[in-house]
Amino acid sequence: MSDDDAVDVESADDEGDAARANGTAEATADGASGESAAGDDGGARAESEALAAAVAEHDEALAREVAALEADLAETREALRERDEEVEELTSKLARVKADFSNYKERAKRKQEDIRERASEALVERLTPVRNDLLRALDQDEGSDLRPGVESTLEKFDDVLAEEGVEAIDPEPGEEVDPARHQVMLRVDSERPEGTVHEVYEPGYEMGDRVLSEAKVTVSTDDGE
Repeated sequence: MSDDDAVDVESADDEGDAARANGTAEATADGASGESAAGDDGGARAESEALAAAVAEHDEALAREVAALEADLAETREALRERDEEVEELTSKLARVKADFSNYKERAKRKQEDIRERASEALVERLTPVRNDLLRALDQDEGSDLRPGVESTLEKFDDVLAEEGVEAIDPEPGEEVDPARHQVMLRVDSERPEGTVHEVYEPGYEMGDRVLSEAKVTVSTDDGE
């Protein structure tokens, strides 16, 4: 073999070694690149799974918070309903108490008025006979010197009775008999219409719508024909 051929063979061997070395390097780089890509995919999956777990945990926490708020709202609504019922009950009770108190005041007022009226009636019932005696005294002592004094006393007496709301029941002759206000003492023949008042024997008295004493009267039985 010539020297030139030897040089060519060595050059070829060197090129082959270089190619092999390059191939090995490229293979090593590709492997490293593949391992890096695989590592990146695994990290992404882990990160995604961690994020999903965090979201799920947040959702659960939020759901618990919402449930707690709903429970508080329901409790608050129930408390408000009970309060409204209590307010309504107290309002109704207050209205009943006010009505009872108003009725009590009315009853007390009527009772007081009734007591005062009965006291006045009792006094008047004791005084009216005195007035009747004065009237009879005037009828019997027409020429007496005492007549002016009796008349004056009777006038004052009537003023006192009028102040107490007392009125005399003193029907006119010929007036229809009122059984609620007139007491028939006797029936007499008269020229007046039958069943009418002939004469008043004694006046009666009334106080408001209450008859204290009936007027004592005689009544005509026919027209006298």
